[in-house]
Amino acid sequence: MARYTGPKNKLSRQIGEDLGLKANPLKVARRMRIRPGQHGARGRRKLSEYGIQLKEKQKVKYIYGILEKQLHSLYEEASKNPTATGSALLSLLERRLDNVVYRMGWAPTRSAARQIVSHGHVRINDRKMNVPSYRVQVDDIITLSDKAMKIPVVLQQLEAQAETKDWLERKNAVGKVARLPERDDITEGIEEQLVVEYYSR
Repeated sequence: MARYTGPKNKLSRQIGEDLGLKANPLKVARRMRIRPGQHGARGRRKLSEYGIQLKEKQKVKYIYGILEKQLHSLYEEASKNPTATGSALLSLLERRLDNVVYRMGWAPTRSAARQIVSHGHVRINDRKMNVPSYRVQVDDIITLSDKAMKIPVVLQQLEAQAETKDWLERKNAVGKVARLPERDDITEGIEEQLVVEYYSR
């Protein structure tokens, strides 16, 4: 199972904004202005059009915790969709099971949600599912296992009762996919058209 295992703050500093990769935003904010590398931001040139597109593509990869091959494959699928390619791409990314667990408010970050799924703590329609990239469908019922309810970070998240997105319904440790996600449901500052332009070169 391929995934990035390096320092998360380094990715946020590379992009220059908090990507929600760590649970402590204050800690991230302290070093956000310092770019990674020996000389930080010194001598950094203005980005070209290609550089801007590449940066946006990298941002999407980092936010959703996927690798290049997975993102390119999703782009190819989204490009066949009759709707706007960028919106279709984001919808496919939102429907990943690890992202849905995060959106349900059961995990503080997507990487924590991925671990919960990988360890077999999530059930889809009463069937165990341990594949983070599994794509949820409308009316899917998603539940946490009894074992998951004993994990301190999950208990903390359940007590916090974070708001869910409009396309999801949740009652404690049970959730349902009410409809497919739309562009307006995604609050992260992503300019998906730049990603489309990058891949359509």
